[in-house]
Amino acid sequence: MTMVDAPPPPGPPPAGRREARRQDRRDAILTVAQTYFLDHGYAGTTMSGIAAALGGSKGTLWNHFPSKEDLFAAVLDRVAKAYRARLSQILDPQGDIGPTLTRACRSMVEKVTSPEAIALNRLIIAEGRRFPELSRIFFDLAPRNTRILMAGFLDGAMARGQLRRADTMDAARALMALAMAGGHQQMLMGQIERASPAQIHADADFAVALFLRAYAPDGTENPAGQSA
Repeated sequence: MTMVDAPPPPGPPPAGRREARRQDRRDAILTVAQTYFLDHGYAGTTMSGIAAALGGSKGTLWNHFPSKEDLFAAVLDRVAKAYRARLSQILDPQGDIGPTLTRACRSMVEKVTSPEAIALNRLIIAEGRRFPELSRIFFDLAPRNTRILMAGFLDGAMARGQLRRADTMDAARALMALAMAGGHQQMLMGQIERASPAQIHADADFAVALFLRAYAPDGTENPAGQSA
């Protein structure tokens, strides 16, 4: 084999492959960190502990996340984005308002009553006063962004005459509060271990029925032609 025929010396992997590997590593860190935060709490979680759980060096972890706060925010952001993507598919502007909101509320109640969500809520409640950044990060990335998404859908429904015109953020807050006032609160307070599918459906149906009465177009008791 001549020098001309010789294969080129190995070089660094293509940029796309490097980025994919970096993203895979980041996802692996977030998966381990999510479990670690829920098992140990925020105060009991250290970057060294997460690095040990990953089986790698702390330097690798710090290359991705410069602080525990940044890591916690990234864990929440990944979970919240995945859920909002699912909720966006449910909130079909072409669908009937009643059934669409019912499906959305059932999805929300299922999400917030999952064991992982309840554990996260309890972590925020238990440690939020000592670590105020927890409450801020949680509210901004989860409830607030979900409320903004819901408000955008409600704004379109109001423009189409399906609901009376009102402040959309207030309307979204009211609907979400109604949906979470049943099984979710009972689970947070330890009154029940799990919310059954029947209870989740009942909570969502109750919330949407009240919401549609409160925000019915002027002169009607319920959006015309819609069912809660």
